[in-house]
Amino acid sequence: MKLQKVIPILNWLPNYKKDQLQGDIVAGITVATVLIPQGIAYALIAGLPPIYGLYSALIPQIIYAIFGSSRHVAIGPVATDSLIVASSISTIALMGSESYIAIAIFLAFLVGAIQFLMGIFRLGFIVNFLSKPVITGFTSALAIIIGLNQFKNFFGVDFLQSDQIHILLDDMFSRVTEIDVKTTIIGLVTSTIIIVLRRINKKIPNALIVVFLGILSMFLFRDYFSEVDIVKDIPSGLPGFAIPEFNFGLIRELLPMAFTLVMVGYLETISIGKYLESQQDEYKVDSNQELIGLGLSNIFGSFFNAYPSASSFSRSAINFDAGARTGVAAFISAGLVILTLLFLTPVFYYLPKTVLAAIIIVAVFRLVNVKEAKFLWKANNLDFWLLVVTFCATLLFGVELGILIGVGVSLVVLIFRTSRPHVVELGKVPDADFYRNKNRFKEVIIEEDVLVFRFDAQLFYANANYFRDQLEAMVNEKGDKLKLIVLDGESINRVDSTGVEMLKQQILFYKRKGILFYFAGIKGPVRDALFKAGVLDIVSIEHFFMRANWAVLFYKTGDNQNQKKYAQYIHQAYK
Repeated sequence: MKLQKVIPILNWLPNYKKDQLQGDIVAGITVATVLIPQGIAYALIAGLPPIYGLYSALIPQIIYAIFGSSRHVAIGPVATDSLIVASSISTIALMGSESYIAIAIFLAFLVGAIQFLMGIFRLGFIVNFLSKPVITGFTSALAIIIGLNQFKNFFGVDFLQSDQIHILLDDMFSRVTEIDVKTTIIGLVTSTIIIVLRRINKKIPNALIVVFLGILSMFLFRDYFSEVDIVKDIPSGLPGFAIPEFNFGLIRELLPMAFTLVMVGYLETISIGKYLESQQDEYKVDSNQELIGLGLSNIFGSFFNAYPSASSFSRSAINFDAGARTGVAAFISAGLVILTLLFLTPVFYYLPKTVLAAIIIVAVFRLVNVKEAKFLWKANNLDFWLLVVTFCATLLFGVELGILIGVGVSLVVLIFRTSRPHVVELGKVPDADFYRNKNRFKEVIIEEDVLVFRFDAQLFYANANYFRDQLEAMVNEKGDKLKLIVLDGESINRVDSTGVEMLKQQILFYKRKGILFYFAGIKGPVRDALFKAGVLDIVSIEHFFMRANWAVLFYKTGDNQNQKKYAQYIHQAYK
């Protein structure tokens, strides 16, 4: 059982049924028809020869099918990771050179090793620091940058390649007169065909169709389109096995981008995996196992000339919609990639690069998530501006700084939210025994000599002063008639040493003013922390109540049988 958890294929393959095969075959073929042209196109984004896109479409998806916990996620080259690869390595080596290729393959190993170790040590939670607005802003900006970088092949002009939008636009506007008309026409026609086919039926293999039409057109009218740039020779044969060349001096330069690829690649994979998990009830996706599967796919992929791979939302969705039931679909897809590498690469000789550029542009511009931005503008203004900051930072400062700024601002927002949580005075609901927010329920009874307040967060060093200041403001608002403070701690799930010391100081401070301090609804772990820190030295155990109503009743009557039983219970539990 333990081995099945580590190697998920052992869980589903022995129970494989014949009725699952048809769906897997159809899905495997369908995904391969999209993957092969995309692999060639995405390799160009990464600054690599087209064959490396096919290499990256082979071993990684086989390894993931063995070790990944999702049976539908499609692994291989993706546009986002390809641009990150290009932006990180182009500053170190010349695009397409032998050293550039070697570094890209080594980067795959480095990314895979980090992902694998994170999975082994169950560190998947770390990527939670990349909030959804950050990811949406980052991927939307990245989609625009990827699309603009493909204008080089789309318009047949040798534009500068950059991950900063102002550099791209400045160069494009200065060289707009160099646009090749025939190349552009092919690109526009290709884009139109893709868009029309997608609107007719998303399951139509539009990428394969435009690739076929592009090759046929160039072959038949090659004299007329002689100035249109084509892919030309793609080597045949399977990738050879080789351990990536280790360069420890290079690791320091690649680590920032490696971690970016780790976070972005994992978030793409887990978000797609969780979405597809929700569409069926045959298996569950394990976050840490996904890291292990993704890590191993990149490690083993690097042994066979693959550059960093991740999951593709479009191909994963196609895989699911086409009827895939298990990872066998990935093996079938990989089998077609093998056939292509062995026998079909000469077919792509006349493939116009503008067709590949059109495939990429149409695909990536759909990733610009305007819908999410509109939703956040209405639902959460702070998250909207977090998205905008990440989006603008990525466009202006590039991929690396963009994601770092996004994470940094996200952490600032997190600190801001946790340091200034919701604090409110509660009032008694008439003819009832519970308390509610006085700002939301106008009919609640507020007593002059009693302050019942609720603190809706953990109490720790970042918000201890805010707690004290808010309490002081509420006390001052009550005036001299105040005789009892009741802290409703139902929403407090943790307290650290700073929070405890602040509480002790406040209890003593108000005690000197003749004001009692009671606790209500304190959770067991929080109560344990308070007791261990010596709160019982200054507060009686009988001043801890299950509910705020009990506390007020005890204060008014001095007698509450339920409270005495509760005090005895927590006293025994603490002992």
